[in-house]
Amino acid sequence: MSVQRLRRRRAPRGSGDQLREEILDATTELLLKTGDAKAVSIRAVSQLVGVTPPSIYLHFADKDALLEAVCARYFEKLDEEMQAVAAGVGEGSRAPIEVLRAQGLAYVRFALKTPELYRIATMGEGRPGSDVDMMLNSSAFVHMRASMQALIDEGIYPQADPTTLALELWTAAHGVAALLISRPYLPWGDVEEFADRVLRSVCCGHILTGAIPPSESPRETVAWLKEVVDERHRR
Repeated sequence: MSVQRLRRRRAPRGSGDQLREEILDATTELLLKTGDAKAVSIRAVSQLVGVTPPSIYLHFADKDALLEAVCARYFEKLDEEMQAVAAGVGEGSRAPIEVLRAQGLAYVRFALKTPELYRIATMGEGRPGSDVDMMLNSSAFVHMRASMQALIDEGIYPQADPTTLALELWTAAHGVAALLISRPYLPWGDVEEFADRVLRSVCCGHILTGAIPPSESPRETVAWLKEVVDERHRR
């Protein structure tokens, strides 16, 4: 079927929500097909749905509002994936540190599956309280924070603000995803392995932080870590 569909029949009363979903579906289709937000226009979306442009404006104030709604709706799927990771679906029970690492990796994988949507949602100018920020907060941040709290409760992580720790992991996961999307030509090697190494470093780093006195110098810390590694290798 061509991008321009046959004109949509007049919808019955009370079907505004259905039209809104069709508009979001069409916009998502255009984004994934073109890979470029600039290729999306109200006119192109209206042609794809089979309605007039004014019908789009009844639901969305402008193109920016439409794109934000698309991204917010799409990030609802991230919530499902993060919940599955936390539950250990198909993999049995997991230790909290493994869940945390898997959550970070799931986030990166999600971003790489739809780079254009991720770019629009997270790499543009943010607005406090936007639909995208609210959805990302519930679909990613809340799950990461819960895992951080579990690690603190078990004494694996030092006593700290789980919100700050979750933001640190989110920053690392976003940084990996953003660079892989914006600079795919850099020598990353195996993308999955690269992302896992970075996230493993962040997750395990907090355990070491709790064991290192604040007064200890970097040189002393390195010497202590080398002793630990050497002892482990001798076993």
